[in-house]
Amino acid sequence: MDNGTAGIQFTNTGNPAMFEGVFKAHFKNLHAYACGILKDDVTAEEMVQNVFYKLWERKEHISVEQSVTAYLYRAVHNECLNFLKHTKVKAAYQAHAAHTYQAQETTDPATQRELQQKIDVAINELPEQCRTIFQLSRFEGLKYRAIANELGISVKTVENQMGKALRVLRSKLLDYLPVLFLLIVNLKKLVS
Repeated sequence: MDNGTAGIQFTNTGNPAMFEGVFKAHFKNLHAYACGILKDDVTAEEMVQNVFYKLWERKEHISVEQSVTAYLYRAVHNECLNFLKHTKVKAAYQAHAAHTYQAQETTDPATQRELQQKIDVAINELPEQCRTIFQLSRFEGLKYRAIANELGISVKTVENQMGKALRVLRSKLLDYLPVLFLLIVNLKKLVS
């Protein structure tokens, strides 16, 4: 078979001998191409094999109007890029999980108690209306409209007071923000 044959229908490759011929004619060059992208011999081989496996599985539905060589190179290219994307996502998740675990390990009970005391003091130092709105929102889970209705004030006032409360708390708890963030994330996981 000519390596650049155009217009081949993979329905013709239902013939295992023909399909094997296409595989043998292109594997070495496709493997080298994939190695160039992935910089890993074993993974490159796996990507090329994946492409041929998918072609065999979908042979009745694939019609190549361009050259077989161009089609195979594009398929290997896409397979390699998908693998790299998946690898990046997996690495990012593992890094995030490791960071979260490490932060949880460093958040000992004494640090948590100290943080809770600082939070209590900071909340108690808020002006009365600001403190009430913050507590209704964060501890009782009320929406801004419900808080406005309960206190007989506008939603805009609730928004302004929450903004003020968060700014004050952020400035007073600046040294504890990373620990506070992790505790809030973990608390949300426990509640859900």
